[in-house]
Amino acid sequence: MTLEIARIPVLSDNYVWLVHEPVSGETAVVDPAVAEPVLAEAEKRGWAITQIWNTHWHPDHTGGNADIQAATGCQITGPAAEAERIPTLDRKVAGGDTVTLGTVRAEIIDVPAHTAGHIAFHLPNAKVIFVGDTLFAMGCGRLFEGTAEQMFANMQKLAKLPADTCVYCAHEYTLSNGRYALAAEPDNAAIAARMAHVEAARARGEPTVPTTIGEEQETNPFMRAKSAAELAERRAAKDNFR
Repeated sequence: MTLEIARIPVLSDNYVWLVHEPVSGETAVVDPAVAEPVLAEAEKRGWAITQIWNTHWHPDHTGGNADIQAATGCQITGPAAEAERIPTLDRKVAGGDTVTLGTVRAEIIDVPAHTAGHIAFHLPNAKVIFVGDTLFAMGCGRLFEGTAEQMFANMQKLAKLPADTCVYCAHEYTLSNGRYALAAEPDNAAIAARMAHVEAARARGEPTVPTTIGEEQETNPFMRAKSAAELAERRAAKDNFR
């Protein structure tokens, strides 16, 4: 299945994703922090924005909702559990629900922990998942509103997806995540090899995401944690890692 996905870097380290389904001409915006660069990129590509998908309520994921909707008339879909904190939502969804973008189906997966109602959008036929701030390249989101047990369950759930599933997260955190990963698993040769590529890419000003489920299974200390207790220990260590 052919989707066109464009990366829009905004703020200091956010990525907004434009997802274009060429058969129908529909385009979704995933987690728009701001509106102007998103609208400009869509116009440049000749893509008509018809939907916004929010993974969670944080302003750096929803701040562009109202202005994009005002400019395009698009429908906004996001987590039902966080509807009070995302007043622009038109459609409220939870795990087990589906949304469609033209001919493409996205399955909603509940992934609470970073926020209480965080969701992910999994497009199985396209082998793509938009995970917001739950899973990062070599990292995971901070436990602002949930528990290590929840995040461990999220990691287990995501690890069961096909290894070649492309993971689109919302921040460029890979360099700092990788430095912690090296400290957490100093004997993991896959992490060391990946970090060499990450450091070179960042030195050239290039992005390091998307990643894949397979890469994370080999190099992500949070996905590799053997228990919720180990994940909690690693998350606390990462929170204080310099």
